[in-house]
Amino acid sequence: MLEGGCYCGHVRYEVSGAVFHESNCHCSICRRTAGSAYVTWFTADRRHFRLLGGTPARLRSTATGTRAFCPKCGTQLTFEDESKPGEIDVTTCSLDNPDLLPPKDHTYTSTRVAWVMPDGRPEYDEARPEDS
Repeated sequence: MLEGGCYCGHVRYEVSGAVFHESNCHCSICRRTAGSAYVTWFTADRRHFRLLGGTPARLRSTATGTRAFCPKCGTQLTFEDESKPGEIDVTTCSLDNPDLLPPKDHTYTSTRVAWVMPDGRPEYDEARPEDS
């Protein structure tokens, strides 16, 4: 069981079951919505994600994507893509213990900011290939 939440504690969640696609995303939308060089995410089965407290605000950030964040402190928490209804991406650093899920790769490196240096993890110019 993984638990996490926002900075101020208003929104809390838990994730049960296996997770996958632990990744640093360098896309311009992640960078802009987080105000960061990249966002580290992991993916879980949507049925295994449960809110424990609080109600996140939601932002439609793409034609098929919605981000959830704390309405009080602004912490970005999740991303859901309508084309993958059974999955939810969760910001790794909103976990109580983010060290449990280090990133395994980098995605959308074609838009990485120039001063972020490669670290030896696999890199994908765009999305990760479906078989990865």
